[in-house]
Amino acid sequence: MTYTVNCSILLTELPLLERPAAAKAAGFDAVEFWWPFESSVPSDAQITEFENAIKDAGVQLTGLNFNAGNMPGGDRGLVSWKGRCSEFKDNIDVVAGIGERLGCKAFNALYGNRQEEFTPEEQDELAVKNLAAAAEGVARIGGTVLLEPVSGAPKYPLLTADDALKVIARVKAEAGVGNIKLLADFYHLSVNGDDVESVIENHAKDFGHIQIADNPGRGAPGTGTLPLGEWIARSRELGYEGYIGLEYKEPQETAFSWAIREHAAK
Repeated sequence: MTYTVNCSILLTELPLLERPAAAKAAGFDAVEFWWPFESSVPSDAQITEFENAIKDAGVQLTGLNFNAGNMPGGDRGLVSWKGRCSEFKDNIDVVAGIGERLGCKAFNALYGNRQEEFTPEEQDELAVKNLAAAAEGVARIGGTVLLEPVSGAPKYPLLTADDALKVIARVKAEAGVGNIKLLADFYHLSVNGDDVESVIENHAKDFGHIQIADNPGRGAPGTGTLPLGEWIARSRELGYEGYIGLEYKEPQETAFSWAIREHAAK
């Protein structure tokens, strides 16, 4: 199984730039990150530090989020956030540059929360334009923009796979871009009450990325009740060939115990 460790939610006992090496030491060759900087356009020195941490660790960066705002503060993306359009647009070239230098081709664009001062229609219109710009921006490096349903954010409007797929279809129809796909996070979909089995049966071959955590608790596989192994296997059978992102919460000392057991059992 080709796993990639999300170093923004795992190994958080360590400074961010030490996490790629820790993932490598734990036996993984790939990592992914949420946006690892405070601003859309960090300094050249900050970018170089981040890139060197990944290269020096000998791991592949497989996924990177566009700037999503203050995630700990409750922000969930800038794509539909009116008033921050320039921040998102400025972020596109930075993201594409990191992707080009590190060979990363998957970029998650979190949609953003609803704003009370604007209508959903106004925000959705902006989102289409921003997603199209992002898709065009990463197309030059063979990149794909990912769109993700999210749980636990009351003002975030994309809750099910269908919610995200409708936006993707609109962007493709209105902007003519093809490099935008669904990020199927089995934890978020399950928590939101989506029919994960049906989503897999109908769309697995078109998934842009899969992420996993168990439920309840958003812990490691095996700590909850979700049939993650079966869902992954079925997605593979139906044509999904990408990485499986490990995006769960678990202390460093036990973060990958399930993977060790799984490997030993084979």
